[in-house]
Amino acid sequence: MSNSQIFWNGTLASLLAGLATGLGALPILFLPSKKLQKISHRTIDMLLSFAAGIMLAASVFSLIIPAIELGNIYVAMLGIFLGAFTIEILDRYLPHEHFEKGYEGPKSHIKKIWLFVIAITLHNFPEGMAVGVSFGGNEISTGVAVALAIGIQNIPEGTAVATSFLKVSYSRFKIFWIALLTGLVEPLGGLIGAGLVVIARPLLPFFLSFAGGAMLYIISDEIIPESHSKGNETFSTFSLIFGFLIMMFLDNFFG
Repeated sequence: MSNSQIFWNGTLASLLAGLATGLGALPILFLPSKKLQKISHRTIDMLLSFAAGIMLAASVFSLIIPAIELGNIYVAMLGIFLGAFTIEILDRYLPHEHFEKGYEGPKSHIKKIWLFVIAITLHNFPEGMAVGVSFGGNEISTGVAVALAIGIQNIPEGTAVATSFLKVSYSRFKIFWIALLTGLVEPLGGLIGAGLVVIARPLLPFFLSFAGGAMLYIISDEIIPESHSKGNETFSTFSLIFGFLIMMFLDNFFG
């Protein structure tokens, strides 16, 4: 693919994947309040774990393994570490708030709603970047597989985000637009990821493993602890495995 094709494919694919977050949030506009309030912690944990399973498989099969094949194990190891470390630094020093864990980062006077948005953005930006850099390889099918995986996992993630916002008493339309907004961070990540590949294509193995490391950090530090904190460990574990298997199949199908 030419540099312009890499750039536009990565950016457009990350946009479509990000819009899937809004698709997952759509039920918030139509379902009766009683049904929404009956969505249990178990359901939300299962949705998040399913998304984590897809992210985990995408990180391994579509980012880290290609990084090793295109470069070498040492470049991949460095990229994974720096990707995870970067998210750790942002997580530590950027003020944000989680629905379950509460406030993290330095003191801030930012409105609570935006603190929630920042926390979700920390998850979504690396996903968009992963889509963008995945189109830099020799096979467009790799980029398609990553974009499809991120899009699929964004749907239950959007549902989980929207239902979680109900707990802080925001209107339905506001919740939907917030969920959609957080998903639209992904095209920004995709644009930057694709742009980096175009500017410095020899560094593609590093960029791939960097995105993979960032996603591994999010899965381990945020999603798994949150989905295992309310006594739903078994359901969450098998949801993660199911998501992993689906992505493994998609990667093999498109590969």
